[in-house]
Amino acid sequence: MPIYEYRCADCKRRASIFFRSFAAVSDPTCPNCGGKNLARLVSRVATVKSEEARLEAMSDPSAFGDVDENDPKSVARFMRKMGNQMGGEDLGPEFGEMVDRLESGESPEEIEKTMPGLAGEPSPGSAMGF
Repeated sequence: MPIYEYRCADCKRRASIFFRSFAAVSDPTCPNCGGKNLARLVSRVATVKSEEARLEAMSDPSAFGDVDENDPKSVARFMRKMGNQMGGEDLGPEFGEMVDRLESGESPEEIEKTMPGLAGEPSPGSAMGF
């Protein structure tokens, strides 16, 4: 059963409308305001990738093209993109905190000082970083 997306010219909101058949519906109604002045939008399409395909895409050197390693916000955008590529894998609360702090402009060196063990180094006072 298809779900079509529309933009309502009356309330300016996007609406997703479920149809029970593939037959063209000539008179859809906005579920937000009841308006009839709807324009159909092109919807996004999602594809399923294997873990191997996701990892291969992340290792492509062209993915690093717009990363400025001297700009924490640029690094954060790249890290968030890579985190999203990992699908449903839980990267832990430290990952989210680190990306948030980079996005706020904090330098990686400042973050490392307050979050020991992130770079795979043992935390002070712990055996082998565990």
